[in-house]
This record gives sequence, C-alpha cells and structure tokens, in this order.
Amino acid sequence: MSKLTRNILVDTVVRGSTDIDAFNNAYNYIRPLQVSFDTKEKEREMENFPVISLENVNGNERKAILDQIEDACKNWGFFELVNHGIEEELLDRVERVNKEHYRKCMEQRFKEFAASKSLLDWESTFYLRHLPESNISEVPDLSDEYRDVMKEFAVKLEILADQLLDLLCDNLGLEKGYLKNAFSGSRGPSFGTKVANYPPCPNPDLVKGLRAHTDAGGIILLLQDDKVSGLQLLKDGKWVDVPPMRHSIVVNLGDQIEVITNGKYKSVEHRVIAQTNGTRMSIASFYNPGSDAVIYPAPSLLEQKAEGGGNQQYPKFVFEDYMKLYAALKFQAKEPRFQAMMKASLPAATA
Repeated sequence: MSKLTRNILVDTVVRGSTDIDAFNNAYNYIRPLQVSFDTKEKEREMENFPVISLENVNGNERKAILDQIEDACKNWGFFELVNHGIEEELLDRVERVNKEHYRKCMEQRFKEFAASKSLLDWESTFYLRHLPESNISEVPDLSDEYRDVMKEFAVKLEILADQLLDLLCDNLGLEKGYLKNAFSGSRGPSFGTKVANYPPCPNPDLVKGLRAHTDAGGIILLLQDDKVSGLQLLKDGKWVDVPPMRHSIVVNLGDQIEVITNGKYKSVEHRVIAQTNGTRMSIASFYNPGSDAVIYPAPSLLEQKAEGGGNQQYPKFVFEDYMKLYAALKFQAKEPRFQAMMKASLPAATA
C-alpha cells in the first residue's frame, strides 16, 4: 500500500467554517443558490426512490429482488436496503457510540478548527481502515466500546458487501465471485469507513456539507442519520433526496463498478446539503479494489457490447494509479479521469 493511500485512510480530517464573515468573503466556496423543488414533487421523488428488501433473496422472491437491484443499478446508481441481515440492535449501538464520540471528541474540535479556517466542506470526518489490515487500534480518542462495536459492524458489512457483489454478478451474467476477485489484487479487497458528521450550519446557502462527486471505488454501504437529511443524488438533471430511513443501509456504486461493467452500471454524482438544524451522522463504508488490483471491463461484457455494435469504452489500469488521479480531481467530472487513464492505459484486456 502506498504512503499516499495509507495517509488518506489513517489521517483524521476536520473541515469547515463557522465564521459568517468568512462565508461572505471566501468566493471560492460560494455556490449558486439552488432552486427548491415543490414539496409535493420532493415527496413523489422520495416515494419512487428504490427501497429493496433482501429478506427472501435466497427464496422464491429472488428473481423479483434481482430485477429491483438491476433497475436500481441501471437507472439510479443508488438504492436503500432493508431486511439486509444486520441486526437492528447492532445498528442502534453503532449510532449511539458514534454520536457519543462526536459530542465528546469531535464537536468542540470542529468548532475551534472551523472558526480559524475557511474551507470547502462543512463536515467533520475521520477514517477507519478494516482491510487488508485494521488501523482501529491506532486511531486516537476511541473508547474500547467504540472499537469493539465498529469491528463487529465492519464484519457484518463485509459479508453484506460480498453478498451484494454476487447479486450484481448474477444480474450481469458473470460467474459468482467475479467482482470480488476483480477487486482482490495481491492482498484482497480494501475496506474502510469514513465516519462523518455534518453540524448545523449558520448559512447553508453559501457552503456545501460535501461537494458533488462520484465515489472512486467499488461499492459503498452507508448507515445514515434517520432524523437529519441532506444526502442528494443527481438524477435526470435534478437533485433528488435520499430518504432517511431507520435501520436501512444505503448502497451506491463507485467508478470501478462502472469500469468493470463497461458502463452498464454507472457511478452517480451525489452531494450533502448543509442544514441549519441538527447534526447529521454519516457512516460510509467503502468496499474497494486492493491498491494493486488491475481494473478493466469484464471480457464477457465486452463481447456483449461488441455484439450490440459497441466496443470497449473504459481503460485498464491499476487501482492505486486511479486513486492518485482521483485525489486531485475528486470534485470534477469523472469522464476526464477515465480519459486520462485511457491515455495511460495498460494493454487492453482480452477474453
């Protein structure tokens, strides 16, 4: 693992500003005011957001569930899981220890740091690494209970991520385990959690909670606050709220899934809107390729594309090289990243 990747995973990052004058003076993070949707329109959009139950995924409802996942992957890039197999009691503990940790260790630090800085994103974050090796014992200020709960949660999330990847394989016509193997590299997939809190913002029209971006990696599993909203995705040119639901896991696809599926499934731009009331908790776990994994479109999907009159659209590259580019261009459009990797591409994959 490179020093860059290791630092990204281990470092604690706190970003933001509570200085109102800084809001008005720092032109580089003022965004255009967004046109608000009609309340009824927003409600209709949230009702249409794909919510999928995995309760009978290995029973007689499997085909229907696979169809729902296929539609969500092709048309949304996001979906929300219920009956996903992670116990509600564990999810409640994860929420409790994270909110307690924020209040005890992060909240005042955020206020002090933010008062002295004028930065781009109104969020307080730190990172935990689970695979290939855990760093949770090295991260400062965590209680023993916090470490134990998050270790248990990571195990459950890893099982769910593996299950989801195989469901995607089923829909794509790929052999079971293909996507996990594609992620594996020499040491297996990488897996880590970004623990984020979005405190109340005094002027949410002038600063983002988190700027719009697509995720660089594979598949993302999010436990989000069910009381304070803010996550939005871009669909058909409109920003759509991801509904906050208690005990659900929000899933979204990263850039590497787009590459491996040769664009059949696409990563989707999303953002977090700053709110005036309440602190929003966000626990996003990223199941990604290993740093030395070689990523390229699945040959069988290239064959399908060729039969339909298309050809390979995406490059072949080492994931760590993509991450180095992404670190500099995260908040820009993904297409130039793919184009840059294409120019530096490894020899094309063959069946």
